[in-house]
Amino acid sequence: MPSSKTDPADADLPQPPATFKAIRSARAFEEIAAQIRSELIAGRLKIGSRLPSERALSEQFGVSRNTLREALRSLEHAGLIRLQKGASGGAFISERSGDAIVTGLLDLYHVGSIQPAELTQARIWLESIIVREACVRASADDIADLHRNIDEAAEAHSRGDFPLRAEKHLEFHRILARIAGNPIMVIVMNGVLDVLHHFVQTIGEYPNTFVLPSRRRFMKHLEDGDVNAAVEEMETSLKRLQRTYLSRVGGEGADAAPRAARGAAAPKASTPAEKTAEKAPQEAGGKAAARAPRRTRTTGAA
Repeated sequence: MPSSKTDPADADLPQPPATFKAIRSARAFEEIAAQIRSELIAGRLKIGSRLPSERALSEQFGVSRNTLREALRSLEHAGLIRLQKGASGGAFISERSGDAIVTGLLDLYHVGSIQPAELTQARIWLESIIVREACVRASADDIADLHRNIDEAAEAHSRGDFPLRAEKHLEFHRILARIAGNPIMVIVMNGVLDVLHHFVQTIGEYPNTFVLPSRRRFMKHLEDGDVNAAVEEMETSLKRLQRTYLSRVGGEGADAAPRAARGAAAPKASTPAEKTAEKAPQEAGGKAAARAPRRTRTTGAA
């Protein structure tokens, strides 16, 4: 099978023409997407390839220009193509299909399908895997990048620049994902971190003076090759951040943490006494949100 990745210059070389068939279904987008994917598999389209003009595509697919444009916009949203305006514009096979995962996760978060507790917990689970791989694979240049990030975060903290501080802290985790070396993990982690960045911006500035000292301890473990200690240090810091995050959102977001850790929803109280007992921890400063992380800390790395 031919490789799906080519030198960008290859996009300008003569290539076998893509062959599209007229659409017979009312679901034009799905058929158009299926045919474009088939051309990718056959090697007649590659990353960076420019699709025929709108006029030529609409004739080949047997659809109106408006239907074609709607399909192309949907394919762009899905990350399969990118649309470029101007004289040299057109529809190109995208090299950034990971953006579709980021967009999908953001959409799920915005409609409430992903709750803050689930978001932060998924981040902790992913990080444990990434840290283990990063400890094994990190080069001297990678370690220098991580130290530089910590110094930049410390500088932002000293200036009281919360947006930059938050950005640098999240960038630290993006660097770790890159070091781990698996493109799927990089895409998934970037998606989770993009949603987390949006979440952090909505809750506003919060105290996290423990993060930088934790980062320095983490780096010592990483440089010493102590994988288990590095994972434990990262998990401890992230779980403390999780409790901080959830204590600020309260309500459903805070109450979801122990439910997610148990893997099932808590049973509903059926008597006044049970309802009082259930409500008490939620009124005690968000203690319910912290309960699950304290239990899981004793079990070691996920």
